[in-house]
Amino acid sequence: MSTAQHGTAHGRNETAYELGSSRTLWELVERRAALTPDAPVLIQAADDPADDRMLTFGALRDRAERVAAGLYARGVRPGTVVAWQLPTRIETALLSFALARLGAVQSPVIPFSREREVGFALRESKAEHFAVPGVWRGFDHTEMARGLGARGVFEAHEELPDADPSVLPAPPADGADVRWIYWTSGTTSDPKGVLHTDRSLIAGGSCLAHALRLKATDVGSMAFPFAHIAGPDYTVMLLLYGFPAVLFEHFALPDALAGYRRHGVTVAGGSTAFYSMFLAEQRKLPPGEKVIPTLRLLAGGGAPKPPEIYHAVVREMGCALTHGYGMTEVPMITMGAPDDTAENLATTEGRPPPGMEIRITDADGRWLGPGVDGEVRLRGEAVCRGYLDPAQDTAAFDTDGFLVTGDLGHLTESGHLVLTGRAKDVIIRKGENVSAKEIEDLLHGHPAVGDVAVIGLPDPERGERVCAVVERRPGGGALTLEAVTAYLRGEGLAPYKLPEQLEVVEALPRNETLRKVLKYKLRERYARVPLTREP
Repeated sequence: MSTAQHGTAHGRNETAYELGSSRTLWELVERRAALTPDAPVLIQAADDPADDRMLTFGALRDRAERVAAGLYARGVRPGTVVAWQLPTRIETALLSFALARLGAVQSPVIPFSREREVGFALRESKAEHFAVPGVWRGFDHTEMARGLGARGVFEAHEELPDADPSVLPAPPADGADVRWIYWTSGTTSDPKGVLHTDRSLIAGGSCLAHALRLKATDVGSMAFPFAHIAGPDYTVMLLLYGFPAVLFEHFALPDALAGYRRHGVTVAGGSTAFYSMFLAEQRKLPPGEKVIPTLRLLAGGGAPKPPEIYHAVVREMGCALTHGYGMTEVPMITMGAPDDTAENLATTEGRPPPGMEIRITDADGRWLGPGVDGEVRLRGEAVCRGYLDPAQDTAAFDTDGFLVTGDLGHLTESGHLVLTGRAKDVIIRKGENVSAKEIEDLLHGHPAVGDVAVIGLPDPERGERVCAVVERRPGGGALTLEAVTAYLRGEGLAPYKLPEQLEVVEALPRNETLRKVLKYKLRERYARVPLTREP
């Protein structure tokens, strides 16, 4: 099945910008289905090409309405809270859009989460129904759900509720109502329930789509969990521009490459870790041979992007790379644009779209000028409406209604955002501030370094010491603390910022969504390891 030709983007003179004015997600689905009903929107890549499946925009509308009717028969009404923990499949998208058609409140849960996180999400959201995949990748989600005492458990992996849509009430008309509860990672404490509306998700997806300048002839890809905040971000983009995405239920390279090649994917990505994995596969091939022949753009966000990764992708993979900045609370904040300069694409997170306000402030909330590092604060339609626990709003929003992100950075004269780290990633060594990200960016250029995380560890003499935890690049040779510090000195790093500890690991600990490095696990592991070596 080829997806190289899949219709035109805009019929009836409606543009993507006009579609982005839709009040609700369901309205957006209906408008796209009316424009290009026969164009594909979702393609499920299977291990066996004969098992690949495809859904058109028209079928998305029609089947989602039947699923909505089936859910309605189960007692789901506008405002009913429905949690779902499902893999990246066509059926997951159908269920989610069916709930959007009903005006239910959705609480997506990452499929890799287990009892602690799932139980917390179910209790806090007061979910009345819980959709699970049954046994998936060897784990029985139904048994877990029942063990947690979840209400209204039903399996929605391959079979979905189905009924005559003539019984349905009118679709929701107000996109400003809270209908989504997304969950932060909860790596050091309980997750936070983040409240979104249809309009905030449409705003985020619109910003992403317009920044990337995508076309109806593109073929996207979704290799991350659909339950992540990037799920609606990406599907809004498909609905606006009328092109399809290839879904990967389980993303692993090199196995997934066949699906990318088979369907002629032109846009791939996810996060920095994904860029690195594609690069690793590219490096296995002879010069001049592209790992994905049709690929023209890698795009993503969710984690810092070292400049060297950008240059390596462009140089070795022969495609563009645009990186952005987002979070569960704000799915799209800034994005690099294909026509940005190489310098801006390599060293910044791009510019904010119209309607996204960025303030850089000091600790007291005073604005700082271009080029001055401070805390990043945000206000705009794509920003969440707060948290499920209202008590958490006080610390999260300032008196002007700006979200306080905890990220550090500055704006350039051209309006591009440069992130310099997280407030908690500033290592205070003998009273001097050390940016973990600055050291990480430099070490990514070392030929023996595959990936790196720099952390601060408690130290009785220094307050904190600088520890570099390194994942070695295959074939890159040995790494020693002396060699690493000599390299950093050669790159011009100030002596007081040099690591005092080096740990070499087979693989850095990562989450299962965008494969972010879990620094808290490294801090827990190495905080108890006494420093016995001096640089």
